[in-house]
Parts: sequence; structure tokens; C-alpha cells
Amino acid sequence: MAALKIILHWPACNASYQGVTPRPVVLDTNIVLDLLVFDEPQVAPVRQLLKQGQLRWVSDAAQRLELERVLTYSQIAPRVAFYGKTVASVLAAFDAEAQILPAAPPVRLSCTDPDDQHFWDLAAQQQALLISKDRAVLKQRKRLASLFGMAVGNCLLCADGYGG
Repeated sequence: MAALKIILHWPACNASYQGVTPRPVVLDTNIVLDLLVFDEPQVAPVRQLLKQGQLRWVSDAAQRLELERVLTYSQIAPRVAFYGKTVASVLAAFDAEAQILPAAPPVRLSCTDPDDQHFWDLAAQQQALLISKDRAVLKQRKRLASLFGMAVGNCLLCADGYGG
């Protein structure tokens, strides 16, 4: 099955946003791994915008618990060690960079993958950008945008060409 490539173009994806600045962003667990463990070039624009204060990473306790669990998976733990990281160091980086918010109320649209519902709920509550590699999330991007003001994609491309 071919991967979907849904690019959010910055700052165009932020043009109609009317909420609190900087714009909140919700990152799914795979994107967090790319950001905090694997240093994937695809997430460089996210890192850049967070560092510049143009985005604000928001999360909740469920997302942190999921990350902690995923870091111990047999296929992930050796890669974490390969990159010179530990579960504790990755969680410390998460705690330092993400703003932990209370769990958001459920939205009236259910994700086909119940493990991803909390990402939708928080992104909807915050009118956030939602960056995810999950196909179930990406397939619903237009509905999520129209119903909840979210912008959904699996990568971000800055107007200066950085990223993507």
C-alpha cells in the first residue's frame, strides 16, 4: 500500500487560523519519534518552527504514556539505543518541549483507530495543526478541517523551501 503524502505548506496552512498564537501543533507518536529519536529530515521544518516560536507543541498525558510504551517496543528500543538515547532521555526531551494539557473532550467524529482518537480530540479542541503518519487520520483530513478547524498532514513544508 503506497504511503499518502499530505503536505502542509507553512505559512499558508496557518492563514485562516484565528486562535491563540503561536499556533498549536499536535504530533502523533511516529512524528515524535522522528523528532526526538531519529532526527528525520522530514521533521526539520517542525523543529525549526517550534524553535522560532511560530508553533507550540501541545500534548496530553495519554500521548506521553503512548510514547513511553512505544519506546519499549522490541522493534523500537534497539533503534533508540542506536541513536544514543534512552527512554528516560526521550521522555525528558518530550517534557521539555511539549506543553501538557488536560485531556480534551471527545469530538463527534470517531477515528477508525481508537488509539488515535486522543490526537483528534486535542487537535480539534486547540484548532491545531495535526501532523501524523497514520493513514486513518490522513484519510479524514478534509472532514477534520471542515468540522474542527484542524489542518492535517504528514509533513510540513516552509515557504522558504525548508523541509518536505
